[in-house]
Amino acid sequence: MIRLLFFIAFVLLIEVYAFQAFKTLSRIKWVQYSYIITSVLIFVFIIYSFTQFDRSVGQTSKTLFTLGLVLIVYIPKMILTLVMFGEDFYRIISGTISHFLGSTDQSSFLPERRKFVSQIALGVAAVPFLSLLYGMTKGKYNFKVIKQTLFFKDLPDSFDGTTITHISDIHSGSFDDPEKIQYAVDLINEQNSDMVLFTGDIVNTHATEMDPWIDTFKGIRNPKFGKYSVLGNHDYGEYINWPSQKAKEDNFEAIKKLHQQIDFKLLLNENVKLINGADEIAIVGVENWGHSFKKAGDLIKASTGLQQNDFKILMSHDPSHWEYEVKNHENNFHLTLSGHTHGLQFGIEIPGFIKWSPVQYVYKQWAGLYENLGRYVYVNRGFGFHAYPGRVGIWPEITVIELKKGEKVV
Repeated sequence: MIRLLFFIAFVLLIEVYAFQAFKTLSRIKWVQYSYIITSVLIFVFIIYSFTQFDRSVGQTSKTLFTLGLVLIVYIPKMILTLVMFGEDFYRIISGTISHFLGSTDQSSFLPERRKFVSQIALGVAAVPFLSLLYGMTKGKYNFKVIKQTLFFKDLPDSFDGTTITHISDIHSGSFDDPEKIQYAVDLINEQNSDMVLFTGDIVNTHATEMDPWIDTFKGIRNPKFGKYSVLGNHDYGEYINWPSQKAKEDNFEAIKKLHQQIDFKLLLNENVKLINGADEIAIVGVENWGHSFKKAGDLIKASTGLQQNDFKILMSHDPSHWEYEVKNHENNFHLTLSGHTHGLQFGIEIPGFIKWSPVQYVYKQWAGLYENLGRYVYVNRGFGFHAYPGRVGIWPEITVIELKKGEKVV
């Protein structure tokens, strides 16, 4: 109840400031009243939707829409509030100084609002509004193929030039456009990689979320070295209230079977060796291990039968695993593939100039390639989306990694 009251008070504050700015666009009363009525209706709908959230069901298309509506409505209004509050601070200081200096104009303690400030505030607020709107309508399916070449001195000769297509965080329960998903699967196939690796979160919660998409993802062609996958934190059903422990366990078993249904070999703290001629490399797959999430991953168990000098590619959903356990591990994992962060589905990326997202203040490795003493982790930005039904600046990703023997020429 206290949280709800705080939220209502916060919304009222930003609505008052937002209305002050909106009045500069139109002095027509019916337009202003229409704005007020629309704002009230949106607020009531959001409160109603939150009160109807069912923790036994979890995220639905309605909750996705509601969260998107919250962001698209209130983030711009928060920016308006900051600008308008800044002007109020200036007005108070200015009025105080004028009062004590004995200004001849005593008609009002506070100077009037300046119209151009409100117009600037509206212009600035339009940027996140349009960005979030684009993210919800177009950005969430704006798939990008990102290519990366990595060099290793100890890569077995026969694997020189081997290519990997890496995807992560499908979150099938969020999809709403079969044509766009088919397009993304076609993009995966167009890469003609030697293997396809999927690093977890096939659903949001329920195995049934994947049912409409099984045939689509089964269409990912089986390449030379196969298709392999691991589990992510959402695959364990940890974020809803189940009617019984058995129901939760049955769902987990069904999720594991999904990987088989789309022809992926699910690695549960185990490894497989890929043989090419006289050489071999190992694909190691651990269950989810997150610094702040479920710790089911077991590197020792997953590495059974492997030697320190074997060339190893580790699949681990959460990149915090690399930071806290993998990067200095004695078993020497050459390359780790992760996902999980989604890049928060919001940020700014201009290659060679800027790479920023709020998620970087939580995860040291949050998108792209990172290196430590010749060991690498690549964090995929995610195939799907979760919570916010869109993407702004951090686009859905299909990664293609080429393995090369030798040292990178600078």
